[in-house]
Amino acid sequence: MPGRTVGKRNRVRFIGAVAAAASASLVLAACGSTKDTGSAGTEGGDGTGKVGVILPLLTSPFWQSYNDYVPRMAKSEGVDTLKTVNSNSDPSQQITDINNELNQGVKGLVVAPLDSAAIEAGLDQAERKGVPVVAVDVAPDKGKVAMVVRANNVSYGEKACQYLGEHITSGKVVQIMGDLASVNGRDRSEAFRACVKKNFPKLKVLE
Repeated sequence: MPGRTVGKRNRVRFIGAVAAAASASLVLAACGSTKDTGSAGTEGGDGTGKVGVILPLLTSPFWQSYNDYVPRMAKSEGVDTLKTVNSNSDPSQQITDINNELNQGVKGLVVAPLDSAAIEAGLDQAERKGVPVVAVDVAPDKGKVAMVVRANNVSYGEKACQYLGEHITSGKVVQIMGDLASVNGRDRSEAFRACVKKNFPKLKVLE
């Protein structure tokens, strides 16, 4: 099952849509704290203060494009951002990156979690400091966020199932799964598996 294997035009549209949503996330992250008191709430309540943006990696065209869009969209929305941070596919490094951004006094964070469970430690740190966090692309399993901006990964799995089921009447199909530490990977895989079982019982899924 493909993860983001889409046509070039659709990929550009998708990245553009995510970037537009991310600009709204940047505005939200800049507009206030998750607490009523504290330094973050005092400066952040009027939309002032810097926003940190932490990306999971920069080795894919998707995240490279996302990284390129951040300063452009932030400028168009009047949001002051720090230079984006690349966690290099390391969940532990991502927690360190969150703490580093918080120590720099950011008033909001935009984070693309590498691990839906591990990210909780970073989210808890942000909550303790009264800094709102917007999660993009991947939803956390636990931890407080102001907003989640992500694609419908259940739909991804179901559409892959429908396409294969309409073109293959019986036999074996292979599902190549994404990282199951991410809720995105789990959503796609579970949706694909459930759809095949319900609608195309003559297909056997190999994973």
